[in-house]
Amino acid sequence: MAKDYSRTQRIGDQMQRELSQLIQREIKDPRLGMVTITAVEVARDLSHAKVFITVMGKEDSVEEVNRNLEILNEAAGFLRMHLGKVMKLRSVPQLHFSYDASIRRGVELSALIERAVAEDRLHAGKDEE
Repeated sequence: MAKDYSRTQRIGDQMQRELSQLIQREIKDPRLGMVTITAVEVARDLSHAKVFITVMGKEDSVEEVNRNLEILNEAAGFLRMHLGKVMKLRSVPQLHFSYDASIRRGVELSALIERAVAEDRLHAGKDEE
């Protein structure tokens, strides 16, 4: 019987918590924006971890996202070293940062739904007249 909450999921959750604190406290690069870690997927053999981020703020452009990803990927070794000190693992997975566009898509879909509902109300109001 498979476990509902596997070891890799627990490690990914702990890595997400630790990385969010490390990025906030330890990375001093002024070019780095407001980065939020949305998820961490750890490989079964614990050799690699894919870290999904979003960039919060006024500017959510492709250039801004790419700059933040570049900064984080350059700091991956530094972050991995600090994770090794904090987490009780024999080997810490290599970190690979990727952009998570799900929040942006969610906002866009929500705006489309609101616009469609508003148009329906407008058409329903005209039909009654």
